[in-house]
Amino acid sequence: MKSRLFYGLFVVYVAMAAFVMYINGVFTGQIESLDNLIINGVFLGIIGILFAISIASFMRLNRLTDELEDAAGDLKEAYKKAGNQNVWGELEKEKDFFEEKNLKEAFGRFLRQMRASRIGRKYAGGCDIEDYVNEELLDQVGSSHFNSAISGTMTGLGILGTFIGLSLGLGSFSGDDIYTISDNVGPLLSGMKVAFHTSVYGIIFSLVFNFVYRSIMADAYEKLGYFLSVYRQCAAPPISTGDENTAAMLVYQANQANYMKELLELAKGGSVEQAKLLEQMAGSFVEQIQSVMGSQFKQLGGALQMAAQANAASARDNGKLLEAISALADSNRAMQENMAHMLERQEELARDLAGQRQRLETVCQEISRDVSSQLYTFEQMRTLYEDEK
Repeated sequence: MKSRLFYGLFVVYVAMAAFVMYINGVFTGQIESLDNLIINGVFLGIIGILFAISIASFMRLNRLTDELEDAAGDLKEAYKKAGNQNVWGELEKEKDFFEEKNLKEAFGRFLRQMRASRIGRKYAGGCDIEDYVNEELLDQVGSSHFNSAISGTMTGLGILGTFIGLSLGLGSFSGDDIYTISDNVGPLLSGMKVAFHTSVYGIIFSLVFNFVYRSIMADAYEKLGYFLSVYRQCAAPPISTGDENTAAMLVYQANQANYMKELLELAKGGSVEQAKLLEQMAGSFVEQIQSVMGSQFKQLGGALQMAAQANAASARDNGKLLEAISALADSNRAMQENMAHMLERQEELARDLAGQRQRLETVCQEISRDVSSQLYTFEQMRTLYEDEK
């Protein structure tokens, strides 16, 4: 019901327009001042345009929140049909879960992010649907940046009309004696009438619009909270915790380090055996060749021995490389500990944000009570004014 309060703006606007035309003699055919009627008509025209823009944004917001409410109902129904089992698997495949343009785009970005963070059958915990379907989306669709300024604009227009009316009255007021002054009292009172009327309906429009706007936004936030609670209950994807992510990464890195270590040990052992075999082959070759070719092949034997020594040095270098890889594995473990600490900090930040949100809701409730009190005071003042009149 709150989401349809903007229809009341039509009623208030028509009533105030009829009131302005009545006091200016439009219905009786006795128009006292054409200037007053023109000024009031211009002001009502500006207010009508502002109301039309706001109502269009309220209608867009209602379509979005109604679809959120329907989507929550669909999730609950699917959850019951599945035997109270999570329905994320079906929701993930549903491309047209939302029909409203903004919701469809936001949900599409959420699905793409979830697919990118998939780890086996679970998902990394860094993504939530509230990051995409949230109060910021409602404010954007509902044009909160525009509607939040309408109330002050109405009051400002009333004050502007007051000054214009006084300027018109004082501009036509002249005279040097009591007789000429009394003749100009009529135009002065006419200008004051414009000032009074514009101030009255400017304040009325401001109060009514502020009440309607806050009620509509509160209803939209309530429907959003309802959808998010149903989603988390019925279709939230299985999230891998921070400890599970850290453990999985550590296991993966440890396996990689052990695999590299085994390869290097195999390479090291093979290099030593190759060096020994080369030395034996070099000695045997030199002995056999010396008997045939003499001293010319002694140099060749020395070169082969140097090659064997170089191969042994390579084996020692491989051992140093193994030590470096072990140090890298230790560094990775330290990095994972830092990541776990960062996850704890993020959880603390999330709790702080939840507390701030609760405090903000309390402040909004207090503001709503203040507005209700101001409306009551205005009603009392209007009653007193009508009684005196």
